[in-house]
Amino acid sequence: MASSKFDIVVYGATGFTGRLVAEYLASRYKGDGNLKWAMAGRSKDKLASVRDAIGAAADTPLIVADASDPASLKAMVEQTKSVITTVGPYQLYGSELMAACVAGSTDYFDLCGEPVWMRQMIDKHEAAAKASGARIVFSCGFDSIPFELGVFCAQEHAKKVFGTPVSRIKGRIRAMKGTFSGGTAASARASFAAAAKDLSLVAMFQDPFVLTPGFEGPKQPKGNKPLLDEDMGSWTAPFIMATINTRNVHRSNMLMNFPYGKDFVYDEMILTGPGEQGEANAKRVVAAVNAERMGATDGPKPGEGPSKEERENGMYDLLFVAIGPDGKQARAAVKGDRDPGYGSTSKMISECAICLLRDTPDVAAGIWTPGAAMGHKLIKRLVDHAGLTFVVEK
Repeated sequence: MASSKFDIVVYGATGFTGRLVAEYLASRYKGDGNLKWAMAGRSKDKLASVRDAIGAAADTPLIVADASDPASLKAMVEQTKSVITTVGPYQLYGSELMAACVAGSTDYFDLCGEPVWMRQMIDKHEAAAKASGARIVFSCGFDSIPFELGVFCAQEHAKKVFGTPVSRIKGRIRAMKGTFSGGTAASARASFAAAAKDLSLVAMFQDPFVLTPGFEGPKQPKGNKPLLDEDMGSWTAPFIMATINTRNVHRSNMLMNFPYGKDFVYDEMILTGPGEQGEANAKRVVAAVNAERMGATDGPKPGEGPSKEERENGMYDLLFVAIGPDGKQARAAVKGDRDPGYGSTSKMISECAICLLRDTPDVAAGIWTPGAAMGHKLIKRLVDHAGLTFVVEK
């Protein structure tokens, strides 16, 4: 078993998102003598200055570790029960850390939105993780917790309304204020660059079941152009994060032994309103998404991000519609009280690590999605501490 010197090490604590994670742990768990945590990164001096700036205790341990130095990663992993890593793109900087955690039976949490790399890691490490006792938990931020748990809640509600889970759920973004992280944009660019070098990766990238090895479900909506959604009475536009969220939802279904059925169909779109105005809005969203993909927008770079005020003024409102027999609907909503890419994400990944540590210690070893691993207990922790709400709607 992993050493118990630390419960959690925040790796990448000098980066923008890693700093927010460390700041959250320092404030939320201040005075909690049962939580032993440390900050890790490439520079001890930078770690010390971040520690002081975020108001963490002066004796918060600092660990020097570098993605390009496997020995330093091994030394870090051997000191802790779990690692939260915000050092991405993970396909560039995550593979050695993943291997070290698997070998060291250390739990691992990331913010990954890179399905091809995730599949490569599943193929390479899942059997070894199960053997060593490591719990590897991908995608513990805005991608894909609110979506994975939103589907989970909609299915729970559908069982009450219809007496059974449904085979069709629509994820719809009703409102969102805030930016995606610079890391998210960098991950997308790294994925496109990798696919350009190796065309076999394109098919994996496009496969809705890339994260369910050995299982291929029914045809899924492409969600790549504006569409009038009759069920919603609204036009819809493509959602840039659907390519990771939908994959995680299908993996979650598989990991839970298919409670949604093997014929489950799920997509995500942005609601843009009814009529001609809704159609025009949808087309504007598509233009903005295409500009983002081509790198033509001035979004945050990795390590950059919005101000505290912008993070606190951010929010999101997500609707999950279970389509039952005769077209009847059961609806659940997930809302967050901070900007999705930074403020909310930093709280979610922190609470994932605490939840596995304290609330669900019996989760089996292997490679997980957060919802499949921790379910209702994670929902409770996110509601109690991380500013999320999960509600049933009429």
